[in-house]
Amino acid sequence: MPRTLSLALITQSLRSLRKTPAFTATGVLMVGLVMGLFSAIFSVVHTVLLQALPFAEPKALFYVSGTAPSSQFSGELGVSDEFLLHYQQRSKLLAQLASYQTFTNSVQLDQRVERLELASGSTDLFKALGTSPQLGRLPSTADTTGKLVVVLSDHFWDQWFGRDPNVIGKTVIVFGEPREIIAVMPARFVFPRNNTELWLIRGVDVAEMSNQLGRFGSGLLVRSKAGVSKTQIQKELQTLVAELPGRFGGDAAYAELIGQYRVMVHSLSEQLLGPVAGPLWLMFASVALLLLIACANLAGLFQVRAEARQREMAVRYALGSGQGNLVALILAEALIIALAAAAFGLFLAALILPQLLQFAPSGVLRLDSAQIGPATIWSSLGVALLVGLISGFYAALRASRPDLERLRGGVGSNPAQQRFRQALVVGQTALALMLLIGAGLLMRTAIALNHIDPGFDARDVFTFQFAPDQKSQPDAKAWALFHQDFLQRLAALPGVQSVGLVDNVPLNEGTGTVRARTESMTVPLAEGAVLNMTVTAGDYFRSMGIPVLAGRVFDVRDHAGSGNIVLSKTAADKLWPGQDPIGKRLQREGVEQWATVIGVVGAVRQSNFWTEPEPLYYEPLVGPTPETSWRITSPAYVIKSQRAEAIAADVRALIRSVAPSAPMYRQFTVEQLVQVSMAHIRFTLATLATAAAMALVLGVIGLYSVLSYLVAQRTREIGLRMALGAPAPHVRRAIVWQGMRVVLLGSAIGVLLAAFASRALASLLYGVATLDSLTFIATTAAMLGFGALASYLPARRASLMSPMNALRSD
Repeated sequence: MPRTLSLALITQSLRSLRKTPAFTATGVLMVGLVMGLFSAIFSVVHTVLLQALPFAEPKALFYVSGTAPSSQFSGELGVSDEFLLHYQQRSKLLAQLASYQTFTNSVQLDQRVERLELASGSTDLFKALGTSPQLGRLPSTADTTGKLVVVLSDHFWDQWFGRDPNVIGKTVIVFGEPREIIAVMPARFVFPRNNTELWLIRGVDVAEMSNQLGRFGSGLLVRSKAGVSKTQIQKELQTLVAELPGRFGGDAAYAELIGQYRVMVHSLSEQLLGPVAGPLWLMFASVALLLLIACANLAGLFQVRAEARQREMAVRYALGSGQGNLVALILAEALIIALAAAAFGLFLAALILPQLLQFAPSGVLRLDSAQIGPATIWSSLGVALLVGLISGFYAALRASRPDLERLRGGVGSNPAQQRFRQALVVGQTALALMLLIGAGLLMRTAIALNHIDPGFDARDVFTFQFAPDQKSQPDAKAWALFHQDFLQRLAALPGVQSVGLVDNVPLNEGTGTVRARTESMTVPLAEGAVLNMTVTAGDYFRSMGIPVLAGRVFDVRDHAGSGNIVLSKTAADKLWPGQDPIGKRLQREGVEQWATVIGVVGAVRQSNFWTEPEPLYYEPLVGPTPETSWRITSPAYVIKSQRAEAIAADVRALIRSVAPSAPMYRQFTVEQLVQVSMAHIRFTLATLATAAAMALVLGVIGLYSVLSYLVAQRTREIGLRMALGAPAPHVRRAIVWQGMRVVLLGSAIGVLLAAFASRALASLLYGVATLDSLTFIATTAAMLGFGALASYLPARRASLMSPMNALRSD
C-alpha cells in the first residue's frame, strides 16, 4: 500500500509540474546551473583535499622544519644533514625519518632529452611513506655509495619506456651521469609534487658533516610511533636540537643560530596541500553560498506557486485530502525539480571539470586525477535532496493550512508571507554582495600583479633549451665556446635583436642558493650571506630588458675563467649597503678564489610576482678555474625578437645543423611564463567571479520575481490609488522604495559578512587590503544599482497600467 501511494504521489507531482512547464524549466535550469559548478568544484576538493594521502597510515606522517627568528634567515627553514642523523639516532617518538629535496634538471634517454621535475631522497624515504614499488626494489644504504641509482614514476615509465616490464637495470642520464633504474613506483604514488618524475637517492656523508653544518636545504619527513601527537614530537625535537653544537661542533655563529632555532611540525597533508587548500576551500565555500541563493530563489518560486494554488489546495482539503497529503505533494514536486537539477548539473559538471583542470595551476597533488566519480554523484544527490526539502518546506507548510476563503473568491496574501519572501531577498542580496566583494578583491589583486615590475620585459622574448652531446666538449671552457658560437648563430637569424642564455629562466625555475662573504666579513664562509646564484652569457640582460645600473655585464673575455661576477641590486645592497660595489670582491662556498664585482643590474622577481626579488649572484659560463668549473648541462636561451611567437621553426632548423640528434624542448615565450605564474590567482578569481556573477543574476531575479508578485497582488490597490488621482511617478517611487528597503538591508548585512569573510582571502591578496574601501564601495554600489533596476521594472509596468484595467483584475 505505501508503495502504491508513493507511485501515485510521484505521478500526481509529475502531472502537476507538466501543467506549468515554465515554472518547472525555470527551477531546473536555475538550480542545475549552480549544481553543475558545485559538482565540478566538489570533484576537485574531494580528490585533492578530502581523500587520504596515498601513503600507509597518513595520519602518522609529519613534516618537520623550523624558524630562526632573530637570525639572517627569514621564513621557514628546512633541515640539514646533522638534524636528520641526530634525530634518527636519538628520537624515541619517531619510527622512521627521511629527508628530501625538489629541483628540475635535464634527463636523457638515448636521443631524448627533457628538463623535468625531480626529487632526491634519503634511503628511507619510500619506507617512511609506507609505499612499495610495482617493479623492482626499494633503495638501500648500499645505493648511496658506488653506482648511482634512480626510481621512476609510473608516468615516466609509461612515457619514456612504454611500460617495458624489463626496465629494471636499464639506465637514464641525470646530471650528466648514467643512473641505474632500480624501481618503478605505482601510479597512485605522487610525492612531493604531482609532476615529480624521478627520485634520486642520496646518503648522509658523516665524514663531511662538520663542513655541512647549518645548510638548511632539505625537507624532513617523519613517521611517528603509535599514539604520538604533533606536540610531543615538537617538544622532543626541540630538546634534541639544543644538543647539535655539542655533538657536531661548529663555530660560535652556528651555536648562536641553533640557540635561535625553533622546531615546527606540520601534518604531511598540511605541508603538501597547504598552498592550495585555502583557495580550493574558498572556491567551494563560494559555490556553497551560490547554492544557498539558488535554494532561496527556488523557495521563493514555490512560495509564489503555493499562493497561486491556494484555491486548488482548498478544494483538495474540502474533498478530504489530509494535511499530510498536501505537504507530501508540494515536497514531492520540490524534490523532483531538485533531482532533475542535480542530473542536469552532473551533465554540466562533466563539461566544466576538464576546462577547470586545464586552467588550474600545475603541480597540485592529485589534481589531474579529479573526475566525476561516485563521491561526486552521491554528494550531488544528497545536496539535491536537501535543496528540495528546504525550498519546498515553507510552501508545503502553507499548503497544509489552506485558506477556505479562496473557495469564495478571496485573494491576497498575509503580512507573514510577504515578510518571508522579503527575508529570502535580504539573504540573497547579502550572500550575492559578499561574493561580489570577494571577487572584487581578487580582481584588484590581479590588477596589482599586472602592474608589478618583475625586473624584466616579457614582451617579444622566446626561450628554449636543447641538449647537445657533451662528450665532444672535453671541459667547461670548450663547452662555453660551443655555446658562445651557437649564440652568434642565433643572433644571425632574421628578426633577432639580441640573444643570451641563462641557467634559470625567471618565472620558470627557481635558482639555487650559495653562501658568500665579503672581504670585510669576519665570519667563516659557511656562515656567510645567503645569495641566489645563476649563470648567464651573451646579451642576456639586454634580451630580457634587465637594466645595467652600474659597471658592465659579461663579454666574451669573462667566459674564459676571469673570476668576474655580476650582482643584482638586491644582492649588492645586501652585501654593501650604501656603498659602490664595483671592484669589490667576494668568495662563495666551494670556490677558493675570490670573485670581483664588475656590474650591478636591476632586481628580478625570479620565482613569482608576489615575493620580493631575491639577491641574485650571476656567474659567467666558466668560473675562475676553468679546469674545475661545472658545465651547465642545458642552459636556456632567450631571444629578443618581434617574431618571438613564430621563430621556433628557424631555431629548430639551426639546432639540426649543429647538433642533429639534440632535441629542442621547454619552448615558451616569456609572456606565456607570466601567464602560467599568474595561474593560481586567475584560477581562483575565475571561479569566484563566476560564482559572484551567478549570485548577482540570481539575486536580481529573486528581487524582481518577488516585487513582480507583490505588485500583482496589489494591482487593484494600485488601480484604486491611480483612479483617485495618485500620479504615476508617485506610484513608481512607492514600489521602488518597497524593493530598495529590502536591498539596502541585504547590502548592509552583506558588507558586514564580507568584512568578516575577507580575512580568508588574505593569503591570496597582493597590493590590496582585506577591507579595501574602493572595492567595498564599488561592489555595494553595483548591487544597489541592480537592485534599483529590478525594483523599477515592475514599478514601471504597474504605473503604466490603466486604472480601469487594474480595478477589474482578480
